Amino acid sequence: MGTRETTFVTGLDARVTDILEQCTGCGRCVEVCPTAEPGGVDKSDPRAVVADVLDILRGAGNPQSVGARWAETCTGSGQCLRACEDGVNPRFMLAMTRVALNQRKAEADRRSAGQTGFNTMSRGVKVLSRLQLPADFVARVTRSAHASDAPAPEVVLYLGCNVMKTPHIALLCMDVLDRIGARYTVFGGPANCCGVIQFRAGDLETAGRVGSNTVAGFAATGASKVLTWCPTCNIQLGEIVMPTAPPAFALDHVVPYIAARLDQLTPHFVHRVDKRVALHEHPGVGGVTEGVLKILGAVPGLTIVDLARPRVGYMCNSLAPVPAYKRTLHAQELGAAEAAGVDALVGIYHACHRELCAHETTYPFRIVNFLELVGEAMGIDRPDLFKQWKTMQDVDRVLADSAAQIAAANLDLETVRDVMVTAILGEQPLPVFHRIGGAATT
Repeated sequence: MGTRETTFVTGLDARVTDILEQCTGCGRCVEVCPTAEPGGVDKSDPRAVVADVLDILRGAGNPQSVGARWAETCTGSGQCLRACEDGVNPRFMLAMTRVALNQRKAEADRRSAGQTGFNTMSRGVKVLSRLQLPADFVARVTRSAHASDAPAPEVVLYLGCNVMKTPHIALLCMDVLDRIGARYTVFGGPANCCGVIQFRAGDLETAGRVGSNTVAGFAATGASKVLTWCPTCNIQLGEIVMPTAPPAFALDHVVPYIAARLDQLTPHFVHRVDKRVALHEHPGVGGVTEGVLKILGAVPGLTIVDLARPRVGYMCNSLAPVPAYKRTLHAQELGAAEAAGVDALVGIYHACHRELCAHETTYPFRIVNFLELVGEAMGIDRPDLFKQWKTMQDVDRVLADSAAQIAAANLDLETVRDVMVTAILGEQPLPVFHRIGGAATT
């Protein structure tokens, strides 16, 4: 292993040792976990659940235990972070428990799983971004982070990878940063990967190399702050990668950064947005929901309705370990939004948008990202081509509709078809025509 990989792996080992020394096994993290019971975890003896986890971290433990089940069904909600009084990050503890379980597999299998997952993600990002964005913009944003001769930016806007599948969100975020006068540079795409896919597969060497190289690239820009968009990247860099070798920049999410500069943004709200909306939210990254509510609360004409639904996970795809529960949450939220008579159900993150936006065809309200409402107030419209395709629910129609873009981007038709099958049909946890109190036709 190289220096960065070695630093990463030895740093993780040291942090696990600290957990084993500090954790008293009180079980408070289990008690507050909102998805333990939906994940099939018996919480009647929370101390026993934590004991199972600690056994696994020691290199023993039963992979069929209730503690293993708890680790595998963690959705990253983050309530445990505030509950622990032992100085432990339980979310990191469970991440390392999953790593320990995965490391019981052969190294070649772990490396292959990480590479396959990365390749699948990269192909989807490449195809969907090139179909929706100018080639020069894609090339500029997806270059590896590096030093340049230009003056150091104030901040790096780190988009991550998958938001490039719904690039109207990224463009609107940049529009907002422009309006508040931020001096920033943008990086995203697989060349700036956080390493989470390899980490989840248990390939720590590759995860360390990928994540550490990205952090080093950001540091080389001279920016004092990196603002993430993707909550996965925020958690992976902030809780997994950076603590092993803290860089010379601070990590934050872009939403609290914008919310703290709202006085610079509100003069650009020149249009009323007379809509009644509800927020689809996740609590996993602190300050983001609060920041969105602050920003939307400043939009003239906007009324925000609280649907009083459970707040769990850090993004919709983080609920993958509890698929039935996720479908129930989606169905209940859509039904509650309809009952509340909202004009729009408003998401924060890109994965949520991909999973929910097609329901706009069935319910009497729009499904949008919160930045679309901010853009509307500023007189900016960024077309959502992904939703246009997603609502078709027909890959052949999508291919016909995007034929000009496919040709212009010089993309292979069968590759585009494969990506669209996954994006349009595969990422649809709740069938599009499912309705609470109505007929479910698919």
